[in-house]
Amino acid sequence: MWKPVQGALLTSPEQRMADLLKTFGEPAACTAYLLCDRHPSDAVAFTLVSKDLTSHDMTFAELRDRSSRMASALAALGVGAGDRVATLMGKSAELLIVSLAIWRLGAVQVPLFTAFAPPAIALRTIGNGTKAVVTDADQRPKLDPESGFPGERPWQIITTGPVTGSDLAFSELLESHAPQPEPVAVGGDAPIVELFTSGTAGSPKAVPIPLSAVAGFVMYQEFGLDHQDTDVFWNAADPGWAYGLYYAIIGPLALGRRSLLLNSLFSAEGTWDVLSRFGVTNFTAGPTIYRKLRAAGGAPGDLRLRCCSAAGEPLPPDVVDWAREALGVPVRDHYGLTETGMVIAHAWHAALRTDLKTGSMGRPLPGWSVKILREDTNSAEAATGVPGRVAIDVADSPLMWFKGYLGAPERTAEKFSPDGRWFYTGDTAAQDEEGVLFFSGRGDDVILMAGYRIGPFE
Repeated sequence: MWKPVQGALLTSPEQRMADLLKTFGEPAACTAYLLCDRHPSDAVAFTLVSKDLTSHDMTFAELRDRSSRMASALAALGVGAGDRVATLMGKSAELLIVSLAIWRLGAVQVPLFTAFAPPAIALRTIGNGTKAVVTDADQRPKLDPESGFPGERPWQIITTGPVTGSDLAFSELLESHAPQPEPVAVGGDAPIVELFTSGTAGSPKAVPIPLSAVAGFVMYQEFGLDHQDTDVFWNAADPGWAYGLYYAIIGPLALGRRSLLLNSLFSAEGTWDVLSRFGVTNFTAGPTIYRKLRAAGGAPGDLRLRCCSAAGEPLPPDVVDWAREALGVPVRDHYGLTETGMVIAHAWHAALRTDLKTGSMGRPLPGWSVKILREDTNSAEAATGVPGRVAIDVADSPLMWFKGYLGAPERTAEKFSPDGRWFYTGDTAAQDEEGVLFFSGRGDDVILMAGYRIGPFE
């Protein structure tokens, strides 16, 4: 239940949700305007940190100008509304620039995880209308037949690294094009991202993510993570997957609040250095990151953390205990899916914050109705404390945006009850008498690898 906070605006989560749904669901809604152009030009959008911990603050003015130039370049290559452009690159300025450029055209971003092998990249970029793949020097070799890339490449390669063959240079495209006059308004129902999620059988499924889904991303950013204007916020997840894309890039952009991105492979020492040197106050990552930090030891004595969150896999209770001592705050567990964003959490916002229950993943967030169903029925609820299927009550969840997988009606039908009321997450859990949920296990054969869901096909 909402609790007004002294000194805060007396806007309930429900009213905030209604405002966001209207803003991002408007028929004339414009992605680039809502995520970038409406924010103060001198406000910092991202702090970009390199491997050697040098950094650059990218303002919204810089992001607006460069993404507008890249939008003109992509348009000259024939990219338009509804077309797909894939991104296969590290957490760099170029990733942010091209993402906004794609959305300025009303096109659809196809994010690719940098750990993907060539066959996984091909599966996500061939046959879905992808017109270009934007990559960097580290990832570019994966697109060559010599690296095992199967079949033809029916798209243009744009690289931030050395150019070979018919590649186009990212920097030259940026320098040779004037800013796009006006961004395209696509409306709340139009897809802005096509993200693939793993399932129980066959190849990964394509999830079209509409602009209206950003309303839910912002709700979690504000109420689940409590990302405030004064925070130094760092989401360490990879933007090639949902949690990193939704809440390290899109959510902060929609809020107009700074997000820190580290363009480097994980190391415990490097993570401690970033947390300390940049004065991170709000940190979120997969449980694997916290486990590795605990194993490495050496927590700096000058940490300024006020919020720590985890998502992607169940959070071990011993990590919570360690965090209280080493980080100065407990780690709060959060739960969600590619198809929904985050739906359950031990929320950090003062209006929703409650005491932690060891081993639990929290309560449903505002905008979501989550129930535990008996495993032998489509819709009957399980008794308190009895494990069952985690299901979302679609009609009672205003933030529910997922309608189905692209070109996969049978696999879509498997996710919903016959009457369409319930969306099955594929996970099992139990709920106590206070409505707190305790994760029990996977209901399918998807594998969790360092917080990322990987299907057996992959």
